[in-house]
Amino acid sequence: MNNTHTSITQKQFHSFMELPVKGPFQMINLLKFKDKVEDENITGAEAYAQYMAAVVPFFQNTKAKIIYQGKPLFSLIGPEDTIEWDKVLIVEYQNKQEFIAMITKDGYPAEMRSRALADSRLILSIDK
Repeated sequence: MNNTHTSITQKQFHSFMELPVKGPFQMINLLKFKDKVEDENITGAEAYAQYMAAVVPFFQNTKAKIIYQGKPLFSLIGPEDTIEWDKVLIVEYQNKQEFIAMITKDGYPAEMRSRALADSRLILSIDK
């Protein structure tokens, strides 16, 4: 069984589509980069930087904005001997329809994201 997650499954996409999310929301990205991208002489972090550069026009078209990005350094709660993630990224989207339009638009570089990652989580969050 594969315990890594680098892209949305059909089941997750359909479940997301059914959620009654209205207005702005945030996507919390927990990212673990590959040490080296297959058949390329770059790291996963370098490949992810390429993905981020390619996704900027899609963010601009949907008015998405990066709220936070940083590198985890130390775990106060959780495994003591390791930090599981290489980067935390939080992106805010105006609404669910804009997000869906962005990720399903022709040319959206989803494969660039997947090729950079060894594992990830994409967690929907809303203000309450």
